[in-house]
Amino acid sequence: MPLSASTRTYTAAPGGSNSPLASAQYGGDIGLLLLRCAVGLTMAVHGSQKLFGWFNGAGLDSTAGFFASDGYSAPKAMATVAGLTETLCGLGLAIGLLTPLAGAGIVGIMLNAIAMKWGNGFFNPSGIEYDLVLLTAAVSLALAGPGRFAVDHVLPVPRTHRLSHGIAAVALGAVSAAVVLVALHD
Repeated sequence: MPLSASTRTYTAAPGGSNSPLASAQYGGDIGLLLLRCAVGLTMAVHGSQKLFGWFNGAGLDSTAGFFASDGYSAPKAMATVAGLTETLCGLGLAIGLLTPLAGAGIVGIMLNAIAMKWGNGFFNPSGIEYDLVLLTAAVSLALAGPGRFAVDHVLPVPRTHRLSHGIAAVALGAVSAAVVLVALHD
């Protein structure tokens, strides 16, 4: 069974499967898969650095110390939530599982990261450029959906991605970031 014949319903491209439109749809699905994997795995590795100290990461206690020094009132909880969100939402993005919600988690994390670095300028190592790229990619994936090559297609939930799902997910991520910044940051 070809990958495009998954349980998700797609309309055939005018002109058949060899038409330029069908080729463009296939190319778009491959592009979304690559973007999901790059962003998702990057975030999952970053989260595992926070949680477990893997990949030369700081680990949970050092990450909590960082959150404490930046003025968060519950630094251990923040470190745990940030690490879990990055790891789980990153893996969700990579495999295309609940893609808009996984994107929302990354949106929330990246908005907080940008807020923490705001006064440091645009360019790395301490600026917001990298965080802005990850934020934009997460928003784009939440809005566009996972493409055809995703676990979302085998879930017993509505199988059509709607822009409204993506918009709601991005809004959820933004509201979550605002709540964290207002309630947990001094």
